[in-house]
Amino acid sequence: MKRRKLWIFLLLAAALLTGCVLAAGGDAGDPLVSRAYLQDVFAPKAESAAQDKLDVTGWNAYGAAEAKWRAAVSAADSSAGTERTAVWTEACLKRGDVISVSTGAQVLLLAGNADAHFTGGAVVDATDGTELAPGGTLRARHRYLVAEDTAACCTVTSRTAVVQYCGNYHITCSENTPDYYAMASALRSLSLFRGTDTGYGGGFDLEAVPSRIQALVMLIRMLGEEQAALACTAPVPFTDVAENYWGRPYIAYAYEKGYTNGVEGNKFAPDRATSDGMYVEFVLRALGYSDTTQTDVSTAAERAFTDGIITAGESFALRANEFLRADVVYLSWYALETPRHGEERTLAQSLQDAGVFTAADYARACGQVGSQRL
Repeated sequence: MKRRKLWIFLLLAAALLTGCVLAAGGDAGDPLVSRAYLQDVFAPKAESAAQDKLDVTGWNAYGAAEAKWRAAVSAADSSAGTERTAVWTEACLKRGDVISVSTGAQVLLLAGNADAHFTGGAVVDATDGTELAPGGTLRARHRYLVAEDTAACCTVTSRTAVVQYCGNYHITCSENTPDYYAMASALRSLSLFRGTDTGYGGGFDLEAVPSRIQALVMLIRMLGEEQAALACTAPVPFTDVAENYWGRPYIAYAYEKGYTNGVEGNKFAPDRATSDGMYVEFVLRALGYSDTTQTDVSTAAERAFTDGIITAGESFALRANEFLRADVVYLSWYALETPRHGEERTLAQSLQDAGVFTAADYARACGQVGSQRL
């Protein structure tokens, strides 16, 4: 630093002396600038000016270095505990779950809803070339890229969601919301629930509204009678069920057993949406608390609560939310631990007695579900 100051001083002094000599035409015998002036006035001022310049440069360099250091610390903090995947990976999430992603990571929402929160930097919608605003909602089937020096938290706001991701990530699971995907997987392991041909989320389609035929098939499985239904060749009285319709054996069996009376106009309406009342009524019938003589399904949830089959929280949730396949899974899963009407045996125990699954199978299935009831 001292050497640099000396060079600056010498250059300034030389420039000044040269300028003065050329301007006044003096020589060595008649100098225009005295030695005392150079030593007592010019030198201190030149050194002070040079020092000020160096201080500004130094502080700027220090500030830039500090900013980089803080950015590196922030990036390290945000990535603490993260993992990395070099290929697209799928996660089935629930409300309140958070997937944290950092620079270079990509996120693709396949089903459900989620918001992205971040401060500074940018999250780019690579599908349409726009930037996502902080706190913005991810659009389904749009690929999002986390830009440089950015850490984003994608929080699931729907009851279920399917997300694909690639790059640095960390998933934080909520402990206070039902894990519908775990229940669906557990039910499938017991041959009580199957997915669709959807290529993601296990094919469960938990975000979809269930149809009447789907609800009826679930009822027959919960009764442990699916094989009998598939072998049924009884006639079907409903005019809207074609001979080659895949669900015809189930409908024929259910009508023969008195599980369903169809709907208006001598129809079954297999593709019509199932309401919460319809499915809760099916659960009541599976447990022996109701039968087809009960035609007012609008009171099903109330009757189920009175009989202790659903909780107050579940009753409220049914009223507050759109009825989805996730609700079919939830109600079916907890029906298994409910005693049948007039018996001490639970539905799960009666299915074990019928040879649908074993006690060990059920224990393993229960081990998959860690969330609590509403």
